[in-house]
Amino acid sequence: MALYRALEEHDVAVLLSMVSKSDDSYMYHVPNIHLTRYAAEAIGIPLISRETSGKPPQENIDLKDALEDIKREYKIDGLCVGAVHSNYQYKIVSDVCSKLNLRIYAPYWQRSHDELIIDAINAGFEIIIVSVAAEGLTEEWLGRRLDGASVEELRILNENYGIDIGGEGGEYETLVLDGPIFGKRICIVKSEKRWEKIRGEMVIKEVKLEEK
Repeated sequence: MALYRALEEHDVAVLLSMVSKSDDSYMYHVPNIHLTRYAAEAIGIPLISRETSGKPPQENIDLKDALEDIKREYKIDGLCVGAVHSNYQYKIVSDVCSKLNLRIYAPYWQRSHDELIIDAINAGFEIIIVSVAAEGLTEEWLGRRLDGASVEELRILNENYGIDIGGEGGEYETLVLDGPIFGKRICIVKSEKRWEKIRGEMVIKEVKLEEK
């Protein structure tokens, strides 16, 4: 959604994907991160993937190094991020941008997750849940599409268990398969659900891009 909003106002030269070696990075998305190259191809914007330790402070240095190289090569003057409520993430990105003299564009910063998700659904994005890690979110949520009904259930889970509607604390993670900025749709060919006690992940092993 951050990219969707950015494209309404700015030219987006390149996408950056930080691939964490650690499964518990506080900074970077981990589940199915290998699929970003398909999303980038579907959207039609070049992608740069950089490996990171996934542990502070090195993961912050990794981000700075990557952006420094991108600024040099693509002549960018700003960075778009999807931060919503995480002061930790926003401060790190802001500090890196300040050091590199880059502007920061965060269209959903300090707005409600409820509003963000409804915006995405109304815009026509197809979003599925690929990881859950919170009481109240069962294995049946893996692979489930975010729509009006699931958002209403998340609101109830928020009241009963304190689950963040947008999964801010890692309660759940998502994957976008299609949307108005996609020239092609990501189709899942092969996947596997893995469940352990109160958490699980939908591991996507094979996808293909379909014409729309």
